[in-house]
Amino acid sequence: MTGYAAVVLAGGAARRMGGVDKPARPVGGRPMLHRVLAAVADADQRIVVGPSVPLPDGVRTTREEPPGGGPVAAIAAGLALLDPATTTVALLAADLPLLTAAAVTELRRALDTPAAEREHDLAAEREHDLAAEQEQDRAAEQEQDRAADRELDRPTEREPALPPRGSTAALACYVDGDGRRQQLCAVWRLPALRAALDRLAATRGGTLDGAPVRGLLTGVAVREVSWSGSGPPPWFDCDTDEDVRRAEEWSR
Repeated sequence: MTGYAAVVLAGGAARRMGGVDKPARPVGGRPMLHRVLAAVADADQRIVVGPSVPLPDGVRTTREEPPGGGPVAAIAAGLALLDPATTTVALLAADLPLLTAAAVTELRRALDTPAAEREHDLAAEREHDLAAEQEQDRAAEQEQDRAADRELDRPTEREPALPPRGSTAALACYVDGDGRRQQLCAVWRLPALRAALDRLAATRGGTLDGAPVRGLLTGVAVREVSWSGSGPPPWFDCDTDEDVRRAEEWSR
């Protein structure tokens, strides 16, 4: 037992796809939901929250209350099935067909990395990126003053959100190329997630029905992770038929 579990949310209405069973849509010959479950095959527990569908052996299923009550209600339903020994939980949407075990492992590693060490790693990554840019400038044999102008004109990148030095992050989640947090491609510390659910419910008269996922992040330390591995972005979600086509191309 590692204390690591995964909760996959599969109850969305898929309105932009005409209400089809989106998690069952195949990408690369397998339903998106099964691809997500394969990425967390090493979890002690895998729980799917949504309508009852055929699932791999060992995967449990439940439903949010009320049915269709939204992702936060679904999260609460999934957590209710977790073993008491669970310490961390991957919180994932079911429409992430490009998610891999390596990408989830990176989130788990980021969550376990002390803030100071993670800050050092990010600084090293920025230095590496800067060195690569300088090498490209030299290879292109640009005039020095024009290269300097371009450097000055570049927009400042958004700094990753790091917990205060010496503190512990509540979750690690991917951010896309524009710095947007992928809140359903994340790994949480379970006590922090339970506390966040309680806080959010308290602000909504005790109910989580219709609550937004972003509400869970209020006041918590988030460790943002940029995907630096090979292959397509693991946080890519399929909301439209065009998204599914793009995922198919990437999966080949």
